[in-house]
Amino acid sequence: MKIALVGEPNTGKTSLFNLLTGSDQFVGNWPGVTVEQKRGYYQKNKEIELIDLPGIYSLSPYTAEEKVAQNYIIDEKPDLLLNIIDGSNLERNLYLTLQFIDLNLPMTIAVNMLDTMKKEGVQLDNHRLSNLLGVPVTNINAVNGKGIDHLMICAQKTAKEEQVPNRLEYDSRLEAAIQEVITLLQKEEVEHPRYYRWYALKLLERDETVKDRLELSNATQKEIDDIIKMLEMLFKDDIVSIIINERYACVEKIVKQCVYQTEKGTIWSERLDRLVTNRFLALPIFALVIWFVYFLSIQTIGTMGTDWLNDVVFGEWIPNGLDHLFQQWSVSPWLQSLVIDGIVAGVGSVLGFLPQLVMLFLCLAFLEDCGYMARIAYILDYFFRKIGLSGKSFIPMLISTGCGVPGIMSCRTIENEKERQMTIALTTFMPCSAKLAIIGLVAGAFFPNNSFVAPLTYFICFGVIILSGLLLKKTKYFQKDRSVFLMELPVYHWPTFKNLWRQTWHNSSAFVKKAGTIIFLCSMILWFTSNFNFMGQMVPEEDSILAIIGKAIAFIFAPLGFGDWKATVAVFVGLSAKENVVNTLGVLYHQTVNTDNGQELWTILRQVYTPLAGFSFLLFNLICAPCFAAIGAMKRELGSMRLAIHVILFQCGLAYVISFIVYQLGSVFLTGEWTLWSWIAIALCLVLIYLIIRKERKEQAVWEISL
Repeated sequence: MKIALVGEPNTGKTSLFNLLTGSDQFVGNWPGVTVEQKRGYYQKNKEIELIDLPGIYSLSPYTAEEKVAQNYIIDEKPDLLLNIIDGSNLERNLYLTLQFIDLNLPMTIAVNMLDTMKKEGVQLDNHRLSNLLGVPVTNINAVNGKGIDHLMICAQKTAKEEQVPNRLEYDSRLEAAIQEVITLLQKEEVEHPRYYRWYALKLLERDETVKDRLELSNATQKEIDDIIKMLEMLFKDDIVSIIINERYACVEKIVKQCVYQTEKGTIWSERLDRLVTNRFLALPIFALVIWFVYFLSIQTIGTMGTDWLNDVVFGEWIPNGLDHLFQQWSVSPWLQSLVIDGIVAGVGSVLGFLPQLVMLFLCLAFLEDCGYMARIAYILDYFFRKIGLSGKSFIPMLISTGCGVPGIMSCRTIENEKERQMTIALTTFMPCSAKLAIIGLVAGAFFPNNSFVAPLTYFICFGVIILSGLLLKKTKYFQKDRSVFLMELPVYHWPTFKNLWRQTWHNSSAFVKKAGTIIFLCSMILWFTSNFNFMGQMVPEEDSILAIIGKAIAFIFAPLGFGDWKATVAVFVGLSAKENVVNTLGVLYHQTVNTDNGQELWTILRQVYTPLAGFSFLLFNLICAPCFAAIGAMKRELGSMRLAIHVILFQCGLAYVISFIVYQLGSVFLTGEWTLWSWIAIALCLVLIYLIIRKERKEQAVWEISL
């Protein structure tokens, strides 16, 4: 038995799917498109296959998600549609339900969000709604699982009995037109008569996908066009609006008979929205929230755990324990150095930031699950439109705070191609979990008592996105029509511990796995290349392979303040995985100091670099090209190696220019000394300002990317 879970976004559909399937599910892509596919089996009956279709607002195929849902339902013919609806937004959800009813397939309705309805003083008569629609209607709680056993009993019974919904009548003139089209379909002997009513409505809506599917004769299509013209003349409106209005009129009648206002609820969600989406207060509140998140993660709670891991676990327990063990076993000195100075120092320098990451992921999961992040997408839509994007681009950027790869892949939901490509180019500017380790390292080493540095990097990244968007918008390639951004603002609610833990564990475990694989391997490679020369001889670090390569290219970064070969090597090694920036510094500096004296990496960095150089180093690593995994995802999603190379060069060039300007002008501000580099930084500032403010020409773009 196949059961398809259908419904609008943010109705709890996926939460219900997770409860029903547990871990017995797999994720892939739907054939021919890049929309995520989730399938699984009901835990209590493995003969029931569950398919979590994408959240949609309509069965009209305007988006990839709607195409997937429509094609699956028509082609795969599930035994039952399990329609999850948000009880607090019943009228809007029933609009989609009516489209499912027209398919004439067995269906069961699960009403979720009853707690929100109760708070708003709204009561739903399930029995009355069930009688009107002709389908079972049951209440559930997709968070704690309440009511799902009864739901599945109803669903299985409905599917076995092939109980189809009641046919809902529209205006008599529209119904007559529908019957005329159905008669034409019967003459054409179109397959699947159960879909005739839905086919008729789609043909009246001029749905090109259904037209192509049915391959009707020209004569039949001409008759349908004549019917459409007649309807538009009778209703004095376009055909799409006619059908939409009729569906909503039907929904309104149903709601009046099934929904009761018991008392005026305190809609505190709307009151809170007046504050957090206020045109003057929204951005300051957002800045305060982000500051508090980073304050908890980098300065207080997260730092306590990081200090303990760095100082105690990876600073004393593991190195001392291994050293004692190696002495007992008489292990050779080079192998001791490989394990302690290479692997432990490298992996430990990265894993030491795990408590800060866990705290950050926990805070971001809370903000996302409670509904606040949806408001941020709405707020930022105004600013994103100025740079050729929309609020929908914020979703991939939010996902990128965990990892850039899924962030890039989530750009698939953006329909406008140029907007999608620009979002891919900009989304990796957001500080991912790997970059957070670099933020924690620089903030801890150079600004330990300043709680504003870490959140400042978050807003700098936003500033870089805005700046890059303004620059790319002026190129001929990214000139495009604006897209419309529509999104639902979910009702605020307290997230459950289970959901918070699931999201936090998912992101944190990925970080740990990377430390145990990529970082482990890179630590070994770094140790060998920093201890051996090209002849395979063990030499002092300054004569090693890594030192020779690093010294040859270190001059490139001298104007940025970190011309030391170790920092240079760290930047390039960071392309394998951004955590390797910290890992590399941990390995290279761990071998040059006496760790028995308790000197930590933070202390060493303060002795080698100035705070301004450290900040410049941080900016460059935040803005430059992402890791190879993200670059690979970028190439796949852009569909062009040439375009991907242009994006990478743009990111690296912008990182260099911004770090150069910050370091050179910062040096002037701190020392009062002007050099040739200072004047070049001024010139670069003027060039950037010119490129941003210069107006676009109608005939020709200001500057263009050749592809």
